[in-house]
Amino acid sequence: MPAAVNGLAQRLMSVVAILAVCGMVVSSVSLQHHYATSKTAYCDIGETFNCDIVNRSVYSSVFGIPVALIGMLGYAALAGLATVYRKRREIPAMLLGATSTGLAFALYLTYIEGHVLGVWCILCLSSLALIATTTILAAVIWWKRHRSE
Repeated sequence: MPAAVNGLAQRLMSVVAILAVCGMVVSSVSLQHHYATSKTAYCDIGETFNCDIVNRSVYSSVFGIPVALIGMLGYAALAGLATVYRKRREIPAMLLGATSTGLAFALYLTYIEGHVLGVWCILCLSSLALIATTTILAAVIWWKRHRSE
């Protein structure tokens, strides 16, 4: 692999790792609000934005596991792929697969917010932006590495 492509891929992997850490933070705040009993003041903005409604709805858990915890674990896996395992040949494809899966899940949850619950969660939309950006970066990493081989 040419050094320029490798250097770019490594820099992009670092950005992916940073975004994954940001995702872990956003997901951990969501998890805290999932279990909280008091109202969240900063995310209760009229009838349009309310994290409490989203984070405490029936859609906030999958098989009893909070979606926010799934997010934390997913972002932690992305951080691991982008740091510890970043030099392995198969990582760009694995990273792209993992981020695409995360993006699909986030888009599904966003659909639920907008069309079923009728309310938006700032934390959830932040996570959507993070996973969408991470997926784009993973696609660039995969494409650069795949094209250089």
